[in-house]
This record gives sequence, structure tokens and C-alpha cells, in this order.
Amino acid sequence: MTIGRGTARLLALLLSILALPVLAGCGESATTDADGRVVLRYQGSPSQVLWPELAEGLGYFEKVRLQWIGDTTSGPQDIQSVATNQADFGSAFNGSVAKLRAAGAPITSVISVYGSDEQTFHGYYSLEGSGITEPRHLIGKKVGINTLGAYHEYTIKEWLHRKGLTDQEIGSIEFVVVPPINTERALREKQIDVGNLGTIIKDAALLNGGLHEIFRDTGLIGDLAIGTTVLRDDFIAKNREAVADFVQGTARALRWAQLHSREEVVAKFTEIIERRGRAGNTDFVRHFKSTGIPIPGGVIAEQEFVLWTDEGVRLGLLEPGIDVKRLFTNEFNPYSNGAYATDADENGGKRN
Repeated sequence: MTIGRGTARLLALLLSILALPVLAGCGESATTDADGRVVLRYQGSPSQVLWPELAEGLGYFEKVRLQWIGDTTSGPQDIQSVATNQADFGSAFNGSVAKLRAAGAPITSVISVYGSDEQTFHGYYSLEGSGITEPRHLIGKKVGINTLGAYHEYTIKEWLHRKGLTDQEIGSIEFVVVPPINTERALREKQIDVGNLGTIIKDAALLNGGLHEIFRDTGLIGDLAIGTTVLRDDFIAKNREAVADFVQGTARALRWAQLHSREEVVAKFTEIIERRGRAGNTDFVRHFKSTGIPIPGGVIAEQEFVLWTDEGVRLGLLEPGIDVKRLFTNEFNPYSNGAYATDADENGGKRN
């Protein structure tokens, strides 16, 4: 396999990102700083800018301050850290949120923070000439995904189910955990028959040619937010003003990115990364294409949970009768109650 210089640079960047250690802080409950702001502990994402970090960079917080305690590359681990009071907020796939809540974790989603659209999506690929081009061709084959029981397994199983495969036929497919950085090689060396690719890993792999797209997640779900930020229920109850400030700031930052050009967003991300002085570089954020979130300000839609809880029940991962309305709240999001009549505020003004 021949890899171009630009592609090799992207892959080297991703390898360095994924190799960074996962750190989970063991700090105390929420405290206030010298200015009386509530300090929110969180785990970041290597060489990336989270929407709360953008909010802080844009000056959208008044009553909270962020405290980075390390990095994580796993959504389930991130929200588990919130449930165990190692962090105050974290984000994960909505199906993972539902599973953790079903297991008894007292957490609630407060804002959508990532999703898929025509510019930002995940695809499922086979080698050209492999003969794997449609759903039934996957029966008995190996499919590489990044994590078992999370978004990518949910997505492909839901797609296969909708395409008419029986549970027994889907059960004959072997799902193999492959780190995203290794998926292209595993495909080309025929260690797996189908692989999931997203972000700049997908972009780099497609530059090398020879891959066939079987389907993409947007073909299944359309433009849809798929992951949310959660907080502990006790934290929400004890710190309502801080939570309201955190959510409004994050929502405004997300809306800022939805309204501004790609170049402006990348420039702001770059500025934040260079200023914060953490391990990482700015190459990753330069590949930003869109927020992937269709609803202004990350307001959570019920369907964004219903889709995955229904499938979780069908797969036997969740018990029937889940009230999805109890999994999330839009109470603190200003875009859900009309607090911002226009988007003029997101050009840098203060709150009304």
C-alpha cells in the first residue's frame, strides 16, 4: 500500500493522539474559585476543542470556570467518570447514556454535542473487488468497529435489521474491535472484511483509493445529533445557576460554530489550543467541516434517544418501557425556550 506524504502525516498525527494516556481526575465535589465561580472538572479530547472549551474561549460563561483533569478517548469512560464523581460533566453516544442510566447511574443529558450530517459522517467500507456491496454480503464476515456496544455497533446492526436480515443472520457476523488508526490497514491486509471509518482517518484512507462505501450513518439516520453531555442529578440539584450558565454558554458556542464559516471556527479552535498549553497540536482541528448537529444550539430532540433505546430493547441490551423523556432535559438550553429571539447575540454580544 502506497501512502502519500500528506496522508502519512495525518496518520502520524492520529497515532500520536490515540497514544496519549487516558486520565481521570479524582478531585473533590464542585468548588468555587476566588471570583465565586463554580469550578467544573472535565476530561478533554486530545488536540481537539470541546464546545464548553469554545464557550470559555468566547467569554460566554459568567458563573462557571472549567478545570481540565486529563484526556479521554472513550465516551462510555467519560460519562462513567461523571457518574462516579470523578468529573462534573462528560459526553457520550446517547445509547451509552441510556445504558448507564438503566444501570442506575444518576445522570441526565443536558445538550447535544456531536452528530452526523452530509459533511461530518461515519462510513462503513470494504475493499473494491471484495464482492461486499450490500447487506446480505456481510453474513459470516468480520466487521471492524472501534468499541463493542457503542454507536458504531448499534448503527450497523440497525442498518442490517432495516435491510431485512434476521437476528440469526446478524448474529453470524463477527464484530471485531479495531482501533480507528488501524482500520484501514486491517482492511487492506484482509484481517477484516468491512471497517468503520470516520473523521480524518476516513479522509486519509479514501485518499489512498481502493475502498468501496457500503453505507454511511447519515443514510440510516439522516442529519441527527447522536451524543450528549451529561451531568450528575445531584450536581444539577445543588448547582442550578451554575448548570444554567454552563448549558447556555455551551449552547451559544455551538450556535456560534453553526453560524460562522469553517475558516473562522478553525481559527478560533487553533487560538484556544495554542493558548491552553496542553499536549497536542492544531493539525486535527484544521480538518473541521461542520458541527454535525442539525438543531440550533444543541437542543435535544426526543427521537435522538428513541432511535437507540428502541434498538437497545430489540437487541436485548435494555429493558422495555424506558421513558426517554427522563434521560434528558432542555430546561437550561436557551434555544429551547426562545431566550434568544435571533442569532445576533452569537456574533459576540452579551446575553439579553
